[in-house]
Amino acid sequence: MSQESLRKDQASDVEGISRLNKSFVDLRGEIAKVIVGQEEIVKQIFVTVLSRGHCLLIGVPGLAKTLLVRTLADALHLKFSRIQFTPDLMPSDITGTEIIEENVTTGERSFRFVKGPLFGNIILADEINRTPPKTQSALLEAMQEYRVTAAGQTFQLEQPFFVLATQNPIEQEGTYPLPEAQLDRFMYNLWLDYPSFDEEVEIVQSTTGHHTPSVNKVMDGADIIYFQDLVRRVPVADSVVKYAVDLANRTRPQNEKAPDFVKQYVSYGAGPRASQYLILAAKANAALDDRLSPDIDDVKRTALPVLRHRIITNFNAEAENTNTPEIVRRLLEI
Repeated sequence: MSQESLRKDQASDVEGISRLNKSFVDLRGEIAKVIVGQEEIVKQIFVTVLSRGHCLLIGVPGLAKTLLVRTLADALHLKFSRIQFTPDLMPSDITGTEIIEENVTTGERSFRFVKGPLFGNIILADEINRTPPKTQSALLEAMQEYRVTAAGQTFQLEQPFFVLATQNPIEQEGTYPLPEAQLDRFMYNLWLDYPSFDEEVEIVQSTTGHHTPSVNKVMDGADIIYFQDLVRRVPVADSVVKYAVDLANRTRPQNEKAPDFVKQYVSYGAGPRASQYLILAAKANAALDDRLSPDIDDVKRTALPVLRHRIITNFNAEAENTNTPEIVRRLLEI
């Protein structure tokens, strides 16, 4: 590539980042018509979309998790599918199944594959821990390979493709904890908190009347794919990459860089996928803030949602009431 072509590409990317920043401001404005507060959650969910990742959202019932995802899909003009996970849900219920069709002219019968709700752009896997591991695992191939294998055939999923799974943290009877292998597929683990008093007053006022806000389209699938490719092209300094890798290494108790409290409280640390997601999230955060390259603070800002579900604590941590967020906080202070 010539120097002139390189300069043109760089100028185009700078313009693209400015366009992304403006589009995100518009997106937040449209979502705010329906969702009161939760600005940081909205941003972090969009970061996972830009990073081609998936998100695990944990919160008690009634915090508008489903409404938030549906509103995001409307503003992005993407196909939205909601799957309610239950103990009797089968893998074919989400991937699709074969049906027998008869040709009315010839009388011949043949099988036809009917695609399930997994064939969408934004998939809400509601209360994913309520279904057995067999059905949970049906998501694995889709989340990692962006394809579905069913009835002996492989079907590519339409891009962009994003899974947002929810869990209820307070009602655990009759649930099936997600295996670590599947948890690792989620880029982010976000905890949705209660709204403030003023936000709850606004929620009640806006949802108990006749007015139903309409959400305008801000972006479409082609825009999202362009922005995803743009984020991948965001340059990052070697020092920032080394910090992200070093942070992930320090979560592993067997690593020589691990501090004493990690060796004391942690059974297993984060794998290499954590380092990748730390950098991707840092790039996306910088681009959303209209900055051309991320710094170490961007990595620190995204450390908790990336690492929270990848650090497995031991009995010592439980006995001394030390949780994963506390361990991440102490790692960031080193």
